[in-house]
Amino acid sequence: MAVSTTRTLPAQFIEDLGRDYGKQIAALTSLPVDTTKFAPQVAAQDALQTAAYQQATDPTKGLGSFQPFLTKAGTAADAATGLTGTGAGTGVGSIQSYMSPYQSDVIDTTLSEFDRQTQVAKNKQAAQTLGIPGAFGGGREGVLQAEFLSNQARNRAATQANLLQQGFQQAQQARQRDLQNQLAISQQQANLGGGMQNLAQQQISGLGRLGGIQQAQNQAILDAQRQTAQTQAYEPYQRLGTYGSGVAQLISGYPGQSQITQTPNASPLQTALGLGTGIAGIYGGLTGKNPFAAVGKAFGF
Repeated sequence: MAVSTTRTLPAQFIEDLGRDYGKQIAALTSLPVDTTKFAPQVAAQDALQTAAYQQATDPTKGLGSFQPFLTKAGTAADAATGLTGTGAGTGVGSIQSYMSPYQSDVIDTTLSEFDRQTQVAKNKQAAQTLGIPGAFGGGREGVLQAEFLSNQARNRAATQANLLQQGFQQAQQARQRDLQNQLAISQQQANLGGGMQNLAQQQISGLGRLGGIQQAQNQAILDAQRQTAQTQAYEPYQRLGTYGSGVAQLISGYPGQSQITQTPNASPLQTALGLGTGIAGIYGGLTGKNPFAAVGKAFGF
């Protein structure tokens, strides 16, 4: 009995398109994609960012530039600390060290003048006593001179004490002013150091922000270049995908063609020949001979 087979085939041009699509996709996918062309990249630090980092880490610039001022402030503060005691003694910072180097000269000159005036007054008093009856050679002159000299000695001591007291007070005041000056210098140095640090921070921050903006711009350029390279690398796949979608739509939307194939039954002779060929093949495989060679010659095989 003959066998009939019915197949629905696409139109020939669609079949040709599908065959062409299969060849192209096989050829394209056999080639590896060079992903190094669009590997992610990170923009390097901008020159301004590098400058900001160098300035921030340089001990003589930037954030470290305030250190000399703090050192000077500490020195002034230490000097001021040495002036907060009583000021006794004769070492550095004592009241004695603030005494005028000319004080002894002033005192000596003043006392010398006092002694001279005393001597003048003494001579004058002696001259006056000569005019008193019975005074010459008597004890009254001695009493008067003794009392005068005693008063002058007290006056001289008081004058010297006053001069010393004035010198002490002046030295004490000078020491106090020096203390205040040292404290003011210390504060000014600290303020200068803080100001320098603030300015350095502002400068570093400004450099960092500007450098960050430039770095972001460079990163955007690298990302755009990477996206472009990736698009170019996968463009053939996208194009082939569009081609395949079009072929699929044609296949689904175009009516197919029916093809009927009939396979007739084998005749007794074909069956016998087929059976004999099979047996001959087995026999020939075992013995190396073909028992149906004569039959084959008769039918022209």
